[in-house]
Amino acid sequence: MVKENRTVIEEFNELVNMSSDELEEWLKEESSTSSGWSKDDGSSETIGHESGRKIVEILKKNPKKGPTKYDEGDIPHMRKVVAYCKRHLAQEETAKKNPESKSAKSLKNWGHDPQKASP
Repeated sequence: MVKENRTVIEEFNELVNMSSDELEEWLKEESSTSSGWSKDDGSSETIGHESGRKIVEILKKNPKKGPTKYDEGDIPHMRKVVAYCKRHLAQEETAKKNPESKSAKSLKNWGHDPQKASP
């Protein structure tokens, strides 16, 4: 069953705990490119790194995370972000314990800093 857009937006706003500035700075670091699956387009960018760039765009358009301020075009990527973060947070504690782990770096590429306290 597909989640309603409203639910996706709520979960995205909870899970993406990095600001656009924080995420943009992270994506400039070399460590942000050292985890995740490579894209099939021959570039050296990972899928997660590309996702992070899309998340930055979404956050910059709607910095206050107003639920009605997202475009319909944002929702499909937000849905991917929610699924990825929930799946990886449920599977392992490594990201929370070790900020240098591939898991932690990958989650940060998807906008979730496991070292930040939950709101």
